[in-house]
Amino acid sequence: MAVEIKVPSAGESVSRVLVGRWFKKEGEFVVADERIVELETDKASQEILAPSAGKIVKLLKKEGESANIGDVLAVVDETAKQAAGAAASQPGGDARSGDSKPNGNTSGHVMPAAERIMAQNKLTPGSVVGTGPGGRVLKEDAQRAAGAQPPPTIAIGKPSASSAPAPAVSSPPAVATSSGSYLAVDRMEEIVEMTPIRESIAKRLVSAQQNAALVTTFNEIDMSGVMQLRKDLQDTFQKKHGVKLGLMSFFVKAVVDGLRLFPQLNAEIRGTKIVYRNYFDIGVAVGGGRGLVVPILRNAERMSFAEIEKQIAELAMRARDNKLSMKELEGGTFTISNGGVFGSMLSTPIVNPPQSGILGLHAINERPIAKDGQVVIRPMMYVALTYDHRIVDGRESVSFLVRVKDCVENPTRMLVEV
Repeated sequence: MAVEIKVPSAGESVSRVLVGRWFKKEGEFVVADERIVELETDKASQEILAPSAGKIVKLLKKEGESANIGDVLAVVDETAKQAAGAAASQPGGDARSGDSKPNGNTSGHVMPAAERIMAQNKLTPGSVVGTGPGGRVLKEDAQRAAGAQPPPTIAIGKPSASSAPAPAVSSPPAVATSSGSYLAVDRMEEIVEMTPIRESIAKRLVSAQQNAALVTTFNEIDMSGVMQLRKDLQDTFQKKHGVKLGLMSFFVKAVVDGLRLFPQLNAEIRGTKIVYRNYFDIGVAVGGGRGLVVPILRNAERMSFAEIEKQIAELAMRARDNKLSMKELEGGTFTISNGGVFGSMLSTPIVNPPQSGILGLHAINERPIAKDGQVVIRPMMYVALTYDHRIVDGRESVSFLVRVKDCVENPTRMLVEV
């Protein structure tokens, strides 16, 4: 009996998914509850399991291809029998379409530029791990596997009066140099479908700018107090809680403190009404395997420093592995985004609707500042608060940011609640 594997419902707002990667290929056998394919939505990834044992007789969707809810992904023949002596598949195996590497990593579709680099360096498809959508092997992946930049493929020649007609479309175009010679350069375009999560991010950010009155205010924070406190308590904290004392827990605590004083930044607009909340679900932006995601710290006001650090570490790890559930990404009353980990000095973050505010953190750099009539060097961080001016006035936004600054510069005040 043939069984169709279809795209399951992934929530009311999800109508399209992207085929991430196949763990099995046509002709292979599966056992019940063995994972077959990974699907990506605009919020999270989902693994589809085999409903029963059998042989995969057809794959109807390729890696990186989009599919609608209800579309057939594969067909499994339940009546097929595996040949005697063949190795039986085990649920949770890592086999997937394409050749496998000894360490279990595998490659997906190889992009043209990556294929050329692999050929030049005599790399087999299974030896390069793809980091692109659907496991695609990108140019950067091939370069990384080769251990060096690919050899140049440019030709230099003098133009002459008897030059041949323009090269065919498949030949690289010529670029003139100051010396009059021409360089044949590699000008390729790689067109890939936008992933659901990237498409969702694009729509939400454009919607936020079109439908909200966004304003950004800035301040700077002297991080000396927090950095000294972390230095003094790091060993004891890590031995007791099994996690490092990071910067984010201080900012989460400071943000909760500020939101208590200025509830407009923890509220949202619904039609003609303003909804105020007495709880604080803080979204922490992290880079996931398929793009930026914002998992939520539920009831952050009830969490200790250790609980915040543990949950952020767990969510960040699962985000990199695309294992976050939709429930962990939905909701949120305020967001913190730390561009400083990538070296950002200053930015104007965009609110995550329907929230009314987002705090952007940036890199810590030593700068000269005036302190008690003296010029001193301090580790300083610029912070930016973007808010919806429809609900938050300038007084509240500036005062909120000053409160966050005061809490971080004097971290003990968060412990005694003053």
